[in-house]
Amino acid sequence: MNAAALPIQTHWVCFALEAQRFALPLDSVVRIVRASEITPLPRAPGIVAGAIDVAGAILPVFDLRRHLRLAPRALALDDLFLIARTSRRQLALVIDSALGVIDASDAPPAAPASSPELARLKGVLSLPDGLVLIEDLESFLSPAEEESLDSALRDAEHAHVR
Repeated sequence: MNAAALPIQTHWVCFALEAQRFALPLDSVVRIVRASEITPLPRAPGIVAGAIDVAGAILPVFDLRRHLRLAPRALALDDLFLIARTSRRQLALVIDSALGVIDASDAPPAAPASSPELARLKGVLSLPDGLVLIEDLESFLSPAEEESLDSALRDAEHAHVR
C-alpha cells in the first residue's frame, strides 16, 4: 500500500461482512440495494460471483468472502449489494449489512501495517469502538484479471442484447 494513496476523505460508507467492518469513500458508493439472483459470468476472475442487471447495465458482482478467504455461503435473503464505482467501472459487492455513513473528521485514516495480506487495503480507520478497514476497489483485480472481466462482461452484454 502506498501511503501517498491514502484518500483525503472524511465521510465513509461502512458495511459489515461477518464480524468485520469495512468502508469505502462516500463518493465512490452509488447505492445499496437488496441482493437478487446473480447470473454466472463465465471466464470472469475468481473473485467475481457473476453479474446483475441494474437499470439495463450489466454489473459484475464481487464476492468479498472469496477475496478475504472466508468460508463461502449461499446468498441470503437479507444480504445486500453495495453498488460502487471505480475509475474503470461500476460494480456490486455482496455485503452482510450496511452500517451507515461514518464522519471520521477526527480520525483520519492511517496506512495499514505492511504485509501482503493488507496490500489490498487503502487504509484503516481507528474508531473508539474498533477498527474499520478501508477497501481499495482499484486494486481488487490484477491487469490480467481486469482484461478477463472486460471480456466476460462484453460477452454477457452481447448475449443480453439478443
